[in-house]
Amino acid sequence: MAKVIVVTSGKGGVGKTTVTANLGCTLAKLGEKVCVIDADIGLKNLDVVLGLENRVVHTLLDVVNGKVSAQEALVKHKQQRNLYLLATSQVATKEMVSPEDMKAVVKALHPLFDYILIDSPAGIERGFRNAVAPAEMALIVTTPELPALSDADRVVGLLENLGFDEKTMKVVLNRFKPKMVKAGEMLTEQDVASTLALEIIGVIPDCEDVIIATNKGIPVVLNGDLNITRVFENIARRLKGETIPLDQDLMQAQEKGLLAFFRNLFGRKRS
Repeated sequence: MAKVIVVTSGKGGVGKTTVTANLGCTLAKLGEKVCVIDADIGLKNLDVVLGLENRVVHTLLDVVNGKVSAQEALVKHKQQRNLYLLATSQVATKEMVSPEDMKAVVKALHPLFDYILIDSPAGIERGFRNAVAPAEMALIVTTPELPALSDADRVVGLLENLGFDEKTMKVVLNRFKPKMVKAGEMLTEQDVASTLALEIIGVIPDCEDVIIATNKGIPVVLNGDLNITRVFENIARRLKGETIPLDQDLMQAQEKGLLAFFRNLFGRKRS
């Protein structure tokens, strides 16, 4: 039976869809059978990030309307055969799906997978309530900036009202820059953890490779970036119950920062 996890945030643009795609790929690489659901109805980006937009025939709305079953609407990933996508519609609106609809869809998929990851839209309106309804755990993605952190804190409050607690809510800290942290120009991971009063389950370094991979429709963990890949593997293994110190993520972030420094240095010399 699947573990159902919603990937959410208060603020848009913090990397939620990228986290969902890469975490889904990583869990599949580790041998888990994974379904990722795009609950961002009306915008839909998860199919593009996974490079599957041309293979989508049916969407979440088709399932809700009874046109096809949830299983019939799934799209298998081209490289990760254990990874499936339930895409959403670009022409529908969030009001066309209810929290009860989402619970029914997830219930139908529950016996088929080890993990179901739901990519939530940003904000706290109907789309958020739809995405959260069937979930037993929430990953709150934020960046180490005050506006993102403030919005994340608001989401934490809403999740608490829905019954989530410190055991079922974890933070993914994205776009972390060790150099700025060392200079006192960016919030530390301890700042974020203490502000949200939640455990951080992963620290993902800021990395141009993520943008490049996303624009190619290939999640970065399938594109050969070892530092980012190791961080997502750490997050996936922590979700599976393994104890892996957060220092290992921070070490990857520092190595990534050094690589970026030398890349920029030699890039400038060549120009």
